[in-house]
Amino acid sequence: MTVSGGAIEHGGNLRRAEQLFPQAPAPWIDLSTGINPHAYPFSPPAATAFSRLPEPADLARLKACAADLYGAPSPAHLAAAPGTQILLPLLIEAVFGRTAAGGKRAAILSPTYAEHAHMARLAGFAVHETADLSALQAADLAIVVNPNNPDGRIVARDDLLALGRHLAAKGGLLVVDEAFLDVIDPQASVAGAVDEGIAVLRSFGKFYGLAGVRLGFAVAAPPVAERLCAHLGPWAIPGPTLSIGLEALSDRVWQAGMRVQLSQEAARLDALLAGAGFAVCGGTPLFRYLRHPRAGALFEHLGQAGILVRRFAERPDCLRVGLPRTQEWKRLETALCSENWHC
Repeated sequence: MTVSGGAIEHGGNLRRAEQLFPQAPAPWIDLSTGINPHAYPFSPPAATAFSRLPEPADLARLKACAADLYGAPSPAHLAAAPGTQILLPLLIEAVFGRTAAGGKRAAILSPTYAEHAHMARLAGFAVHETADLSALQAADLAIVVNPNNPDGRIVARDDLLALGRHLAAKGGLLVVDEAFLDVIDPQASVAGAVDEGIAVLRSFGKFYGLAGVRLGFAVAAPPVAERLCAHLGPWAIPGPTLSIGLEALSDRVWQAGMRVQLSQEAARLDALLAGAGFAVCGGTPLFRYLRHPRAGALFEHLGQAGILVRRFAERPDCLRVGLPRTQEWKRLETALCSENWHC
């Protein structure tokens, strides 16, 4: 996380929130992230998951389970990592070599998650951020977050496939970050087309509400996936994470039920925000996106009430609001309906 001019650039930093609002009541309600407030109820990992190195067979089972769930062509198309954050620079190295110097260009469909542009610049790319999907065709590396964070924008699958084929024809790569796709429509994934100039990133922690477990996947053509796995090494995924990941990724009943629950709670949050004068203009079932002249005032009002939402230094009229946990709804409603606000 970085902080500029008092603005919180990424969600989840409660220490910074305490500094901004020292008189706010505790405990804080953190609605600044896009993480499911209803964590997957995993079984306690066996004691051996902590005392022994992970077995290669368990990692193979995890990859097979993820490949089936995500619609990848085979487990050989997957690399598992301790979160997706580490994977983009490794993908760049696996496809373009250790340096992207020599005039290579990266184009990122924006505004979006800022770390992708940062990683591309560190790799030596000249980075162009654009709201025009067609502008990505000129790049060597194109990056699309789908659905997008923070506004929930969705690019049609056929458009992504066409872009991937265009880039592949000139030796380029399209990276599609599907971190929030689990909550919408798994069938919209392009993971089945990664042999056509596309690589896909899939997050585990957001949908399953287990960000601290640190698990993510890259889906790519087998030679690329193999290079990623070699770089990560044989024990990148800890035993407890393997155990939790296998159980959660296999639980289709929980997944289906949670999608319904999150959609219902997103509708409830929309109604609550509308009652306070804020119409939702985007987002996913895990977070809602607002654009309003009084966005800054709402950020301050909720902060004084010990409720942290996500604001954006470059877009002061926008906010992103995550879903409360079950016991937090009443406190959010009270804050939005308080005498010094309106409902």
